[in-house]
Amino acid sequence: MFGDQNRPAENIHPNKQDGQPLGENYFPNDTDIPDFHAAGGGGEIDTVRTDITLLSNGLTLAGHLHTPVVPADSPTPAIVVVHPWGGVKEQAAGLYAQRLAEHGCAVLAFDAAYLSTRQDVDPDRIGALGISTGGGNAVYAAMSDQHIGATGTVSAADVGSLLRDGLSDGRDPSVFFSELVARAGQLRTEEPLDEQALLEHIVPEVVDETTPRQLRQGPEYYRTAHGAQAWSGNARVVPRSVEQIAQYDSFAGVESLAPRPLLMIAGSETATGYFSRTAVERAGKPKELFWIDDASHFDLYDKDEYVSLALAKLTSFFGEHLKQAPAKGRAA
Repeated sequence: MFGDQNRPAENIHPNKQDGQPLGENYFPNDTDIPDFHAAGGGGEIDTVRTDITLLSNGLTLAGHLHTPVVPADSPTPAIVVVHPWGGVKEQAAGLYAQRLAEHGCAVLAFDAAYLSTRQDVDPDRIGALGISTGGGNAVYAAMSDQHIGATGTVSAADVGSLLRDGLSDGRDPSVFFSELVARAGQLRTEEPLDEQALLEHIVPEVVDETTPRQLRQGPEYYRTAHGAQAWSGNARVVPRSVEQIAQYDSFAGVESLAPRPLLMIAGSETATGYFSRTAVERAGKPKELFWIDDASHFDLYDKDEYVSLALAKLTSFFGEHLKQAPAKGRAA
């Protein structure tokens, strides 16, 4: 996840004009998708977004760096935001990044090593925020990356467990995983003949009364104008890769984060809340599990009545723990 070489670009955009979010900065003019950043602003500081590219483990990544438009006498704290599985930086991660930047810190969707190389960022005051499976990834990365001094999550989930165990939606986990593995084996045999990997939607293509309640909001967010992104593939995955992904455990070794702080935020109505609850139970101090009443997993992506509560808690958390250089935990 973290870069071995960084190449910043020069494209810089104001995030607001006359106090209003600029939707065109997040969507091409020919993309018929509304600006869901109109969900609301949180702070009093104007921000700009810089489009960057960087190399990480041989891959070229695209990122958005959100920075406050304020003079700084010294390097500022910074936060890297990790998007959900199937998501892109212009969706929930971009919303949280922009609104956190409005409170005065630099926020990047998404690479901590890049932040540590910037002259305007204090490399000893970097935090990580992950949303959904990005929350699991942020915790996992923070265990071994000492750049990350404080870690927060929203609707955290472990993608490996989701594939191994399902989502507590009434399916037999062993049957569910066996079916995925059998299909993956079949696709590995077929793909060399077609020379192209099959892509399938992570969320259901059709929602009806038979769709488990926990999955009904996924298509609304990822596959409609509500939150869809043309270049995200509308949340697709290579199904033959499930065997490799299922071996991953986001929260294995979460105890090693301490004494660096952990905050996990979840909605009271989410089916993924057990990930946050069990991770916090296992983590060392300081740690906190913060519940938002009546919110589901996807409500915390961009619904302002819930996002604002999450952001208030995150702003307080990062403001407290990134004021000074963090204590160093032991690497996992």
